[in-house]
Amino acid sequence: MTDIPIVVTGLMGAGKTTVARLMADALDRPLRDNDEELLERYGTTAADIATDLGAAELHAREASLLREALAGDPFVVIAAAASAVEDPASRRALGRAFVVFLDAPPAVLAERTLSGTHRPRFAPDTAEMLAEQRERRLAYFSEVADLTADSSRQAPEEIAARALARFANAKRSGRAGQSE
Repeated sequence: MTDIPIVVTGLMGAGKTTVARLMADALDRPLRDNDEELLERYGTTAADIATDLGAAELHAREASLLREALAGDPFVVIAAAASAVEDPASRRALGRAFVVFLDAPPAVLAERTLSGTHRPRFAPDTAEMLAEQRERRLAYFSEVADLTADSSRQAPEEIAARALARFANAKRSGRAGQSE
């Protein structure tokens, strides 16, 4: 069996980049981070794209970046924007990856996002915005996830270790990239 990409996804503030970096380092794989790639490709942040061009354009770009990453190096670890799960083509593409969904209560995520100016704000109340996004996307996250972890209850190191163990077990059983 060939190796497959690993994707870490979840709402803003869930810890995607941190967990993805830990996994990439442990596996000696390259890391592709949605926020960094938006900046490299378009010269601006997700927040600025949302402000200047709208949420739909931001989400289209995020989905496109995810699909490109999944079509490339099978040994990559991707920190993927949550919005990509709303795109049917991205969900299909995630079928060939091992997907970790980081979940947490919206109030916790809202607190974590206060310091990040690169994150878009689609509503004045961040916790309310994240609650709405979680409700809208939860079925999609569940559809694609091979592992779900509550990042408000577990440290990134614990989540990464658990995900790496599940990934290794899934590869041995030939089930990596297939949701349970």
